[in-house]
Amino acid sequence: MGRMLIEAVIGSPDLELAAALERAGSPSLGQDAGAFLGHDTGVLISDDLDALARADCLIDFTRPEGTLLHLQACVKHGVKCVIGTTGFNDEGKQAIQAAGQKIAVVFAPNMSVGVNATLKLLDMAARLLNSGYDVEVFEAHHRNKVDAPSGTALAMGETVASAWGKKLDDVADWARHGETGARETGRIGFSVVRGGDIVGDHTVYFCGTGERIEITHRSSSRATYAQGSLRAARYLARKEFGLFDMQDVLAT
Repeated sequence: MGRMLIEAVIGSPDLELAAALERAGSPSLGQDAGAFLGHDTGVLISDDLDALARADCLIDFTRPEGTLLHLQACVKHGVKCVIGTTGFNDEGKQAIQAAGQKIAVVFAPNMSVGVNATLKLLDMAARLLNSGYDVEVFEAHHRNKVDAPSGTALAMGETVASAWGKKLDDVADWARHGETGARETGRIGFSVVRGGDIVGDHTVYFCGTGERIEITHRSSSRATYAQGSLRAARYLARKEFGLFDMQDVLAT
């Protein structure tokens, strides 16, 4: 994802690469950030978070613990932040909310414009199909993804639950095994696949009597996440502080 972001920034005439961060001990440290493209950017990959002082906005796709450290550095240097990391617990989400009181932050489980359009469609479908339909959220990702269900799958479940006037945690079935009994009405089930190099597939099923409605989004390249992230960064250029999501970005 980092390479996708670097390539997207280099290819954008209105944006400039100011810094590139990697974890301590990475073999990439000290290399030019554009070396994998055969491009000399003059920006060396670093693990020094103070490198953010040269930037206006950080785009972060890492892990929750790394993102929260980066977010502290963003607050320190007054740098805006686009967060595409998933898997945060409640404490992590609260830390992001607190940062939004000092700097401008876009936090979204998926930066794809198509996925966020899909969430709009799900809200509409859930309001229309609010009785007589069982809902299942299916998602599939590459074998190295470490959190499940994906942040996007959770956002889809939350969208449906919200349209029903409920909280997802109150109606979610995260797993099934053994003698589960008949399905309860009004529950939202989740299924997860991890394997190979799947970029990201998501389908929400509305299963009724004699029919089934499927709303699906499939990603074939991470480039869509990069382009959405750049759109979020451009949006933040007009903001001083606050916590926003991709629906806010797409509304402008």
